[in-house]
Amino acid sequence: METATLQLLAELDATEGWPSERWSAILEQTAKLFLCSENLSASKIDLFDSVFARLIERVDTQALAKLSQKLSEAKHALPQVSRRLALDEDESVWAPALKSRGLAPGVLLDVVQSRGLAHRLAIASRQSVDPSLSDALIRCGQADIYHALVQNLGAKMSEAGWTRLAALGQSDPGLGEKLGRRRDIPDPIKRNIHAKLDDAHMRELSARPRVIRDQIEDSIAHKPATGLSNLDPAELARAQAKMAEVARTGKLRDSTVNRAAAARDYVEIAAALAVLSGSSIDVVVALIAGDKVEGLVLACKAARLSWGTTKMVVKNRPGMPPVPAEEMAKAEETFKSFSLSAAQLTVRF
Repeated sequence: METATLQLLAELDATEGWPSERWSAILEQTAKLFLCSENLSASKIDLFDSVFARLIERVDTQALAKLSQKLSEAKHALPQVSRRLALDEDESVWAPALKSRGLAPGVLLDVVQSRGLAHRLAIASRQSVDPSLSDALIRCGQADIYHALVQNLGAKMSEAGWTRLAALGQSDPGLGEKLGRRRDIPDPIKRNIHAKLDDAHMRELSARPRVIRDQIEDSIAHKPATGLSNLDPAELARAQAKMAEVARTGKLRDSTVNRAAAARDYVEIAAALAVLSGSSIDVVVALIAGDKVEGLVLACKAARLSWGTTKMVVKNRPGMPPVPAEEMAKAEETFKSFSLSAAQLTVRF
């Protein structure tokens, strides 16, 4: 067997002058033979490995990419060829190779140490990543790698790896949030992460009323030039007196504001929000006409409106462009996270 193998390899080495297409055809036929072979002995796997190693140096990138895809699903691993494909510079070649379950740990470590971010991200996203490989990836010092590892439930970490990621999560809130959702973190590290996240969340909630109040003050100062902001003060005063009387009879409710929003009667809405929230009608008018919607959302919350009615008020503002979906989602989060008392304190000037 050894003599026949040496003879075959010598014949391959001696063959010159064939075009790349012919070598590609031979490579494809060899791959088919390898993939359909069952119960290959170690010596036969070595033979295939050596033959492939000779052939892949004679074909173009397209043929290599096809081979890499086929071998990534093979039952038997070919050490030489797997290493060569995994370390290739072309993504169409190395990407399938790095997905192969049969890739030796040593090859993966070589790729981590000698290749760049794209190769490392592919390894961090493998179906399974052992702790030593995760530690090597963490040592690369790349934020994208940290996030990929933490998001990959198949990536296992050593205690040192978890500790390092937890420390990094203190300055990277997004990483900290993802770490907080992992169930396989050692308990002492998990408790520390959750405590840090809770502290950060409380600081954020404490700061938000001040931030939104600043936005409200900015809206008032700039007085946006819309039809609503240019209303006669006497008209607004009459509307406010009317809403105060409706409120006195107990008929100024969520449904009243909802109907006004559907009819786009924003004079009535401004007056109703001022009465129900305890804010100045001038402040409410500025919030309705402002670029930022969070202040208006808090005025609605302070007025004890539902989110459904608040959304109607925000969406139907006269002369204003549609609110992007992301901004509306953030507005809903603000509405739900603020208490009634915090909303009232924020919008009352």
